[in-house]
Amino acid sequence: MERLMQYVWQHRLWSQQDLRTVDGRRLQIIDPGQLNTNSGPDFFNAKVKIEGELWAGNIELHVRASDWYRHNHDKDKSYDSVILHVVDKDDSPVYRSNGELIPQLCMTCSPDFHRHYASLVNNSNSELPCASEIASLSSMHLTDWISTLTYERLHRKVEHINTLLTRFAGDWEEVCYITFARSLGFGVNSEVFERLAMNMPLRFMRKHSDSLLSIEALLLGQSGLLSKTSADNVYSQSLKTEYQFLSNKFSLTPIDASQWRMARMRPYNFPHRRIALLAQLIYDGFRLMSQIIEAKTEDAIRLIFRKELTGYWANHFTWDTIDGRSSKALSETSITTILINTVVPLLYAYGLTCDNDELIDRATMLLQTLPSEKNSIVELFTRAGIKSPDAFTSQALIQLRREYCETRKCLYCRIGHRMLSTKAKRQ
Repeated sequence: MERLMQYVWQHRLWSQQDLRTVDGRRLQIIDPGQLNTNSGPDFFNAKVKIEGELWAGNIELHVRASDWYRHNHDKDKSYDSVILHVVDKDDSPVYRSNGELIPQLCMTCSPDFHRHYASLVNNSNSELPCASEIASLSSMHLTDWISTLTYERLHRKVEHINTLLTRFAGDWEEVCYITFARSLGFGVNSEVFERLAMNMPLRFMRKHSDSLLSIEALLLGQSGLLSKTSADNVYSQSLKTEYQFLSNKFSLTPIDASQWRMARMRPYNFPHRRIALLAQLIYDGFRLMSQIIEAKTEDAIRLIFRKELTGYWANHFTWDTIDGRSSKALSETSITTILINTVVPLLYAYGLTCDNDELIDRATMLLQTLPSEKNSIVELFTRAGIKSPDAFTSQALIQLRREYCETRKCLYCRIGHRMLSTKAKRQ
């Protein structure tokens, strides 16, 4: 309720025409102020006129006026700057810490507006409560919001990369290794893949890069997947022997194998082959970050990931499943996903860090030229009338769904805001 009040105050959506304080004085809102998302009053630097006298200061909002005392604002000097207390229910006068009475406004919204808001936020029967009205939005309004959402999602990924960069003392190849490992989980196993890479840092793996057997033993052993092998599998037994030696030498503890999700998954997506690919890249020297920066075109970047698995994994999906049709480590669709979720954020983050606009532009251009992702989220918005022609748009729709729709932050979504503000103006 308080969040809704903040929204109404910020966007001037109150229903009263003749505003007056609870003691009958004429009130004019010159500037509602700047929303404060940290501690302290809800809005900073507001300006109001009370009976023609100009007041400048902060605004505090509560559902009930008595919440002022429940939150101990009457004893907090940081609230002495409040020039107006805005409430839904006037059940008590409020005072500053020095005993001065604070002007109070009882702000009301129409019942229809409340119902419209509740239908958006509390509608559990609809995947997309605003679906019926999305198609009516202007293309300019929608395009601007799509662009904002894409960069919002991209910057969130960049923040994660920067956190890793700090942890690994600016080693971009290490950060690239972990980011790429996470992308090999393709959503379902992303967290456990990242955990495996953090558990087996690149700088440690490079000490054993002269032996593919040792690298595979370390990664598959640490993944816990070696525990699922049979005694008559010669290759897995050799990996077990190597891992047992290395784990004793370095006091390694494997991940619980139950964390890997493989139910109803196509064999090509099993983690075993993805780990084998990671091992092969490390054996080959792993300079993925450098290769990404050096590649100037989409085709050049795709070529980096068009790897053929060798040896045992050329025709195995797991320890027992054999398929000799293809030794390709990744399909073209999987490579596209990696370009979206690994290459673009890394290029963008590196460009920002090095102040290199060319890399930033290249990252953005990739999103605009790569095909749209195909998943349930994109399909949901497509049915509602939002077409997704490229990855730039599909990333925006994923951000919209995850960060606004699923969390019911309709007040902070421009689509929700447009609908609510239009509804309020009609009343």
